[in-house]
Amino acid sequence: MLFHRYRPRLPGGELAPMPWPVSLYRILNHIAWPLEADSGRWTVFLDRVLIFLGFLVFCEHNEVDFHYLIANWQDMDNLLTGMPTYLILVEMQIRCFQLAWHKDRFRGLLQRFYEEIYVAEESEPHLFARIQRQMRATRLNSTVYLLALFNFLLVPVTNVIYHRREMLYKQVYPFDNTKLQFFIPLLGLNFWVGFVITSMLFGELNVMGELMMHLNARYVQLGQDLRRSAQRLLEKGATIDTASSYRRALTHVLRRNAALRNFGQRMEEEFSLRIFVMFAFSAGLLCALFFKAFTNPWGNVAYIVWFLAKFMELLALGMLGSILLKTTDELGMMYYTADWEQVVHRSDNVGENVKLMKLVTLAIQLNSRPFFITGLNYFRVSLTAVLKIIQGAFSYFTFLNSMR
Repeated sequence: MLFHRYRPRLPGGELAPMPWPVSLYRILNHIAWPLEADSGRWTVFLDRVLIFLGFLVFCEHNEVDFHYLIANWQDMDNLLTGMPTYLILVEMQIRCFQLAWHKDRFRGLLQRFYEEIYVAEESEPHLFARIQRQMRATRLNSTVYLLALFNFLLVPVTNVIYHRREMLYKQVYPFDNTKLQFFIPLLGLNFWVGFVITSMLFGELNVMGELMMHLNARYVQLGQDLRRSAQRLLEKGATIDTASSYRRALTHVLRRNAALRNFGQRMEEEFSLRIFVMFAFSAGLLCALFFKAFTNPWGNVAYIVWFLAKFMELLALGMLGSILLKTTDELGMMYYTADWEQVVHRSDNVGENVKLMKLVTLAIQLNSRPFFITGLNYFRVSLTAVLKIIQGAFSYFTFLNSMR
């Protein structure tokens, strides 16, 4: 099945370079990553069967994790030990299988991204380097998430050392799961769920980051190209065609702007629900993780690393959202500083001057509202929204700590 998973290509047909977190996401998460468009009927059927079986495994984990919470509802410490894994399981079940339901749409978005939006290093080295700097936080976050998973994967080692048969996560089964014929398959399912969840966490963050920052770079290019058009015309001197030439250049920029905004809306349609779910679960998850890290730091190293990973994930996504929001907000000012008044001053064609000024007015009106990614239109993805979530999480923590 790995060989049939979609591999993005550039307009020339060559394979598109993917950052290592996205490549790992493609390898580890067969539920979320789409197949190639020309996959055979049996390949598609097998993929759907595996998705259905994966959904059943998630439901099984959901039940035994929740059973643990019910069994320990009167013990706050044990309850909060199992709460983070249950919350992330429910969140990932919603996000992962919602994406699995719309795999083809996701593949179409990636195809359009690499055909129209992707900024290649060969053509724009400075912009590409800038994008890589902006994506450092998401790369680092991917490493921290893998470290968090590694802490859970140490459980089998401690099982061997201390002669125990514990699962990777806090779970209560309706039967004796310590019997070897049950324990080994269930432990294997724990491993699989851990890899799927972790790859989804850092994989989708990196995919969203790549799409947002390359789109942001295209908006930056847009402003640069408009200013260069005016400078070239002004350097040629006054002619009767100056205003009409600038109007054609401005029309081309507006069409590119409309295409970028259309791609942004398509991206919002793809990620909006999953972003909403992510933010909805984040405050409770941060609260539970920080509570465990605060009350017993030496005994909860896995929760400390996990807290850092979640904290960094939110900050990284909020930072990228704020960058895109700031760039598109400044785009509205671009038309004021694009030297169009100098073009009008140098042009001798009154009719073309009037047409140009009307087009500039229209451009300003069309770009009066910046573009931003939202979570089902309830909030903008920005550092402001992330800080509100963090404030809410620490308010919940203060309440729980006072009860304790």
